[in-house]
Amino acid sequence: MTSRFADGLAVGSDLVADAETAVRQAMSRLSGPPDLVCFFVCGDDPDDVAMAGMRAMALAPGAHVIGCSATGVIGDGQGVELTPSVSAWAATLDGAKLTTFALETLTAEDRFVVIGLPERGQDDHVAILLADPYSFPTDAFVERSADVLGDLPLIGGLANGLHGRGSVRLFADGEIYSEGAIGVMLSGAVHVSTVVSQGCRPIGPTMAVTRSEDNLLLELAGQPALARLEEIVSELDEDDRELVASGLQIGVAMNEYAERHERGDFLIRGVLGIDPDREGVAIGDVVEVGRTVRFQVRDAATADEDLYDLLDAHREELGRIDGALLFSCNGRGSAMFGTADHDAVALRDTLGPIGVAGFFAAGEVGPVAGVNHVHGFTASVLIFSSR
Repeated sequence: MTSRFADGLAVGSDLVADAETAVRQAMSRLSGPPDLVCFFVCGDDPDDVAMAGMRAMALAPGAHVIGCSATGVIGDGQGVELTPSVSAWAATLDGAKLTTFALETLTAEDRFVVIGLPERGQDDHVAILLADPYSFPTDAFVERSADVLGDLPLIGGLANGLHGRGSVRLFADGEIYSEGAIGVMLSGAVHVSTVVSQGCRPIGPTMAVTRSEDNLLLELAGQPALARLEEIVSELDEDDRELVASGLQIGVAMNEYAERHERGDFLIRGVLGIDPDREGVAIGDVVEVGRTVRFQVRDAATADEDLYDLLDAHREELGRIDGALLFSCNGRGSAMFGTADHDAVALRDTLGPIGVAGFFAAGEVGPVAGVNHVHGFTASVLIFSSR
């Protein structure tokens, strides 16, 4: 059976052969020539990864092709972690306009300037972004993307390699990059939407930040932040206390005017530590006085429920869904769920047997409440539908 979206996966020690198998597999299932091909490579030797990427790009000369190295790949309804493998995804996007780009950073005094981003057009719908976390200031770029791109959604992930810094490879339309970021802008007749599953469950009440300094919360609802946290933890059962001890999170409400703030209404950030002397709680973001926050915990059951609920709701809203790209945190997979297949299976269970591929990222990019952010422990999904 052929369709407009298809995926492929190959696992083996010969990465160049894997790239050929995965890409050909994906393209062979399409109803027509591909307009966009994405591929993801996990390999031990960066030179082998580069050769695999060159082979993948050569197989689709008439298409726009992007890809990156990773510590694990997703395709054919499964995930493969820390094992030589290549996944591929191909799409026929009749009437769509595609613009690939490569970003680099220039520094000027204490500022950085990103160059290479296409100008925003009226019919731009989304930009897929793949970045090297060691050389590209992804957090700052994404957080300030609205200054240049307005409300354009960014979706994607931070690439990596099995040897960390220096082993990342990025690919775009025949070129190989060992730093910076690459991506593709999708415009025109294409129907896309995003799902960002942060997988957290709130604990305790919502509270207003009444005093803060940089990323240190000093007062919540008029009381010392540490005292508030200790009070919340004291009322939890033993299981939730263990989750707090293994990695407490905090959610920053994205809509201050909502009557209630429940799961999914927050941008999740990590709790980094406490300052006993100032009775403060340090978090992984700067939150202004007046914002609403709520502490959160994350476990496999909550992350599973959150992803399924979001995908189910999305399917009901959109109707027919044809394909998807999946950017899943490398802290999910077997580390969280006991299997590398969880997120890929969730998409297949909820969205059907559509073309889905992606990779395990070192950070995920996606919008929450219409604002782009970089996340951790998240599944960020770009969905293509017929609407």
